[in-house]
Amino acid sequence: MLHRMALRVLPSLSLIVTEDSARKRKRIVMLVPGLVAFAVYRVAKQLLPLTDPIVLLTVSGLVGVGTALLSYRAGRSTAWRVINREDGRKLLVWIGGWIGFIYAVQLSLLVLALLWLVGYDYLKHPDGPAMMAIIIASTAVARDAFEIGYIRRFALLGRPVPTFPNGIALRSLLKTHTALLLPWVAAGMVLGAAAPGVGQISESHQTAALAQVAWITFFGGVVALCAYFGGLKQDGSWKSALRQAEPGELLKYWWWPGLAFASTYYIALAGVVIFLLRQPGMPASFALFGGAVVGGLMALYGYYLGYRRQVEDQQGQSLSGALLRCPFVSGILRKSRPEVGQSVQAASGSNV
Repeated sequence: MLHRMALRVLPSLSLIVTEDSARKRKRIVMLVPGLVAFAVYRVAKQLLPLTDPIVLLTVSGLVGVGTALLSYRAGRSTAWRVINREDGRKLLVWIGGWIGFIYAVQLSLLVLALLWLVGYDYLKHPDGPAMMAIIIASTAVARDAFEIGYIRRFALLGRPVPTFPNGIALRSLLKTHTALLLPWVAAGMVLGAAAPGVGQISESHQTAALAQVAWITFFGGVVALCAYFGGLKQDGSWKSALRQAEPGELLKYWWWPGLAFASTYYIALAGVVIFLLRQPGMPASFALFGGAVVGGLMALYGYYLGYRRQVEDQQGQSLSGALLRCPFVSGILRKSRPEVGQSVQAASGSNV
């Protein structure tokens, strides 16, 4: 789900996909796949054993592939032959495979696990959870694929897009900043690995899992926030920048993407354990591994987002009034660079 974080945290991407024209078209794009997914569920229910988690996730993934490709084309607003020539097969395979199939499966597991946490077990009552898993995953895939296609369209028209959300920049970061990343990832893994101990407070599987989720959510958000500043301020001044940032802006980023995605990843992993491995809950060994993975991922992704923000600043991305709508931007700019802060205030005044 790193692409989702980048689409909202990085200004060069967020400004494109939050324009009014994009929002209006996106609502329609999200509505149609939801209706189609419902129809697919009704047909598949008659033909396939959707009570089997593997069958359900396969159907959800396949629906996601078609949804992703069609939604991407809607965002690109051009013919398939043009897309194939300008984007190439590799990008389309990534859209269909990663944003379509893998993302849809992950979201379906998230839905099933969330329902399990509140006592609505898919293995005991499959119809409702199965339907929601397919429809919710499809609409989310449609939203993100449309936004990526929309960004690609503007990038080809010459609008600066320093970070296309396809993971290439992350792989480059892993090669060039390994030594700087390791302490952050290690800290995240250590904090996340403490989740099993928290889960021992109750004998109920749901209550234990909720306690683990709460732990991972809180500390995953903290690690992501600190790592963001670590990537943004690689000269070692991240602690100073963290103290100087406005509390309201810190809270925004701590909440989203920090808390939101830390809990999302852990709940999806719980879905793997409960529905694919058929465990009654999250045993200590699985919780330790899952917590460590989520903590490490949040540290890595937080650092990556901070680093890409720094890259955008270095490339001289222009500031406009619309930038003020981006999460976790204006407060940091006012504190970290006074001269930029003045221009932000001026832009804000000119848009009142």
